[in-house]
Amino acid sequence: MKIAGLDIGTTGCKLTVFDGQGRQLDKAYRDYPVSRTAGAQEVDAAALLEGVLAVLTEMGAKHPDIAGIGVTSFGETFVLTDDQGNPLAPAMLYTDPRGTEECAGLVRQLGAERIAQITGLAPHEMYSLPKILWLKNHEPALFARASRVMLMEDFVVWHLTGVAQIDNSLASRTMGFDIRNLVWSEEMFGAAGLDPALMSTPVPTGTPAGPLIPQMARRTGLGEGCLIVSVSHDQVAAAIGAGAFDGSVAVDGAGTVECLTPIYDSVPQPDIMRKGNFAVVPYVTPGSYVAYAFSYTGGALLQWCMEVFGKGETNASMEAAYQQPGPTGLLVLPHFAGAATPYMDTGSKGAILGLTAATTAGEIYRACMEGVAYEMRLNYEALAGSGIRFTRLHATGGGAHSRLWMQMKADVLGLPITALETVDAGTVGCAMLTGLAVGLFDNLEQAAAQMVHKTETYQPRPEMTRRYDAVYQRYKGVYHAVRPLV
Repeated sequence: MKIAGLDIGTTGCKLTVFDGQGRQLDKAYRDYPVSRTAGAQEVDAAALLEGVLAVLTEMGAKHPDIAGIGVTSFGETFVLTDDQGNPLAPAMLYTDPRGTEECAGLVRQLGAERIAQITGLAPHEMYSLPKILWLKNHEPALFARASRVMLMEDFVVWHLTGVAQIDNSLASRTMGFDIRNLVWSEEMFGAAGLDPALMSTPVPTGTPAGPLIPQMARRTGLGEGCLIVSVSHDQVAAAIGAGAFDGSVAVDGAGTVECLTPIYDSVPQPDIMRKGNFAVVPYVTPGSYVAYAFSYTGGALLQWCMEVFGKGETNASMEAAYQQPGPTGLLVLPHFAGAATPYMDTGSKGAILGLTAATTAGEIYRACMEGVAYEMRLNYEALAGSGIRFTRLHATGGGAHSRLWMQMKADVLGLPITALETVDAGTVGCAMLTGLAVGLFDNLEQAAAQMVHKTETYQPRPEMTRRYDAVYQRYKGVYHAVRPLV
């Protein structure tokens, strides 16, 4: 039996095929254009769908016997469609500036605290509901033609199966979803003057939508019995693919963006979550939730450092260029693309402090690693009191393959970190839930035993933790010192 995971990203999509033992067999990728201007940041949903069909067709030609495909996608971005699912306008990305006034209006009506209690989100224009309201207010003729409002997961699932359903974790990225009752919030939609009937039906993470409709089976070369599964928001899929199913373990997503994902056994303390701008998202096991604590620049910061200071060098050579043990003493504020949690300050800028004429490129590279680790400790401390109880981390993404960075994070956070073999935990998590849906696995633990592979565990070293802590105490003041100047 073969299964597959379809991961729909902002600029491209990939389909990865696995065999019945959870081993990767094949994959296909397509990108699609994104338009970014001062007034609008959008993706063409029709082009996105064509990219999806292209990877399905490529893999369908080689693996027509795929039993099931799980669908996961990036969040927030939505598209207005007619009753046939045809996009009526480009899809607004979460970075699109529109919706600011509409979000402020919702806060005036309901209050930020009430919105956070309902949705698990600190109000922000990045979410879908304020942007849907912007379209209603500024493009009334266009909005009047809309029969559906769909995010990318349910947009693709609808075209493949004819079923309009969205999983709970992705629905929560709209700022219109009641995370306790797992339904569209009448209070939120009422305040926006919008009809929740426009939205797809919320379902638990990993719910099958049904088999491919005949038209799509013919188009892709896949069998009509191929089951399509609504998996989750991509960060939830990554947590599942990291084998994290309860609150004892959190996930360190060491990719382009650095993301710490703790798991909660119930809705976490709302005041702390709102203060730190942490999103609360329904998770795969009933009654559980995850939160997202993240930095926009994780691996992206190291890539920048390589391009600017490491001409002709490799990541390994840059890591080895600075031989001293312990912290560099430099302070790098990793806000090179703005500040994410706990600040959510898009105007913040990056900074490198403590440079001298003797500072080397390797030292700066190491300091960038430290800056990301310090920022994650800042988030870890901001989550204290919210109900976290994890005592270890599972690390995924390309950064998990850096022994230096993994040991540094263990020392900075004072927690053991287990690196996982897979770079793409989201696709693995997607395939794991698909395996459950088609009967390949009996439960997530069995799926993890087959598909989640640990490599090495890094234990914190008390002396290094003490040395990093001394620098971290200074790091905590950097944002507040630099921000008024930029």
